[in-house]
Amino acid sequence: MENQATIINQTINFVKECLKNAEGGHDWWHIYRVWKTAIQLTKTEKADLFIVELAALLHDIADSKFNEGDEEIGPRKAGEFLKSINVEENVINHVVQIIANISFKGGKQIKHFESPEMDVVQDADRLDAMGAIGIARTFNYGGHKNREIYNPEILPDLSMSKEEYKNSNAPTINHFYEKLLLLKDKMNTKTGKEMAQHRHEFMKIYLEEFYSEWEGKQ
Repeated sequence: MENQATIINQTINFVKECLKNAEGGHDWWHIYRVWKTAIQLTKTEKADLFIVELAALLHDIADSKFNEGDEEIGPRKAGEFLKSINVEENVINHVVQIIANISFKGGKQIKHFESPEMDVVQDADRLDAMGAIGIARTFNYGGHKNREIYNPEILPDLSMSKEEYKNSNAPTINHFYEKLLLLKDKMNTKTGKEMAQHRHEFMKIYLEEFYSEWEGKQ
């Protein structure tokens, strides 16, 4: 256990260094929230806490969105780091598989890897894309990409392929329909589903207020 605690601390320091100049929705504090939520979920879900913590901490050290769409750089970088601090190979392989398969990618990807640890970390990551935090992150990223906040003439597209989703420059409000509001029904764990329901309802209330203010009714 002492060795695991040392590895976790080394991983935290590594992630902080990797993300010191990251966009605000994908920075260390996003990792921190996912990590803490994953730990919380593990209290009610049967999963290996050590693997959960490592995968949560390393899941976004090199997001493909900020690396020219390269989906292999994150898992590779995580694997190289864990090997450098002498983590057991079976643990490294499990963590790398989680990182390689965790992303939403338009919600159309086929699951190529499954485990209780994957379920927990994926739920924790998706929960951070919902509710008040999810709304803040969505608008932060939209501003980062210089997207319109809303354009009534550009409707959400739920039929996008994975590549179309990755390359979309649609207004930020569209992202609620193309991802955020879909997450509730994609949760893996019982506790994750319960938490998602609350955050989902909050987003619906927010959108009602948004449209009302948009038309000058409030």
